[in-house]
Order: sequence, then C-alpha cells, then structure tokens
Amino acid sequence: MVKPIATRNLHGQVIHELGRLIVSGEIKPGQSLPREELLAERMSMSRTALREAMKVLSAKGLIESRQKTGTRVRETIHWNQLDADVLAWRCESMPTEDFVEKLVEMREIIEPAAAAAAARRRTAEQLVAVETAYEAMAAARNLDEWTSADLAFHEAVLHATNNELMISLFSVIETALGTYFALSASTASNFKYSLPHHQKVYEAIRRRQPEVARQAMQKMVADSRSNIRRHRKAKA
Repeated sequence: MVKPIATRNLHGQVIHELGRLIVSGEIKPGQSLPREELLAERMSMSRTALREAMKVLSAKGLIESRQKTGTRVRETIHWNQLDADVLAWRCESMPTEDFVEKLVEMREIIEPAAAAAAARRRTAEQLVAVETAYEAMAAARNLDEWTSADLAFHEAVLHATNNELMISLFSVIETALGTYFALSASTASNFKYSLPHHQKVYEAIRRRQPEVARQAMQKMVADSRSNIRRHRKAKA
C-alpha cells in the first residue's frame, strides 16, 4: 500500500516541509525558491542532499528548475494530485471547501459503481471482510476507532470488486478518504450517524443486489456531503 514519505530523517523532513509549504499555498505557484546554497544552509543540510529532495518534489510535479530562472513552484494543474504525499499535505493543512467538494465528486463517480461491482463479484471471504469492518464501526467507542473502521469498510468494498484498478485507487486516495471520513463524522451530532447507510450497502452486497448497493452508496455519499455543508454554513 502506498504511504506518505516517512519524515524521520533529514532528507524526508526537507521534502515534507517544502511540500507542505507549497501545497498549503504558503509558497505560491510561480514563486521562486531561495537559491540552492541559501536553502541548503537554511535547512541545515548539504547541497547534494537538498538536490535529492528537490528531485522528489519535482517528480511530484510541484516544482521545476531552469538554468536562468532557478527553481519555481509549478501551477497546481501540473501537480500529481493523487500522489500520497500531495494528498497528505493537502489534508494536513485542513481540507479547503473546494478540495472537499472535489473529493466528494470523485467518491460519487467511483464508490457507487464499486458497491455495485462488489455485489456482483464478491467472494464469501470478501463479504466477511465487509461485515467485519461494519461491525467494527458499530462497536466504535470514539471518532478515531470509527474513522479507522469506516476506512476499512470502504477498502473492503473496493477489494470485493475484484478489479485491481479500483483496489489500487484506494491505496492512492486512502489518506484523503481518512481525513474526509473523520471530518464528516466530527461535524455530526453523533459520529455514528451514517451507520444505517453502511448497513444497507453491506446487506445489498450480501444479497448480491448490484443496483440496491449502488443506490445505497450514492445515498451515503450524498448524505455525508449534506452533513458537511450544513456544518460549514452553521460556522459561517
């Protein structure tokens, strides 16, 4: 499973710090980074190590280096938006309303179809995984346990599609989904408010009812979006 870069060593810390500053907008697209020697001194690392870190950020589409103009932050259209680190940095800086809306839109496209496919193709073992995740959600004692179980539920559904492309997609967007599920649950008066929706999805998959599963997942995503919107309006 794809995971964000570990930040335990200096190299990782530099990637994380610069990446976070760029993705959060503190260093804006088009803005130049300090010269290599100044940045290396500021980051307390060798220029060789800094170059390696910059290569990582360049591979993620965040920066570009040119001989005469130096290193600049690229426009967001060039960023690898599904990169695990880029998603983690967006979530770390607290998802913006625009980002949440785009994530919901992606869920609306993918997850109902995944639920329908899971109802058609799931194996007995895969159904057990969905059921186990659902039961963990029902038994959750706090928001952290709920979010972990919620993530496991959606992962189990995607695995039950037996479509390796959908399964791989989950590993890419896991960080963003985890943040979204926590945000959705935390804005509700009861963090288990969506449990009945999950039960309907599980039951439809168990009974091999693709269209019922599709509609139940659509309702779940729509209800989650409405809950977050109501919360944002109440805070405005």
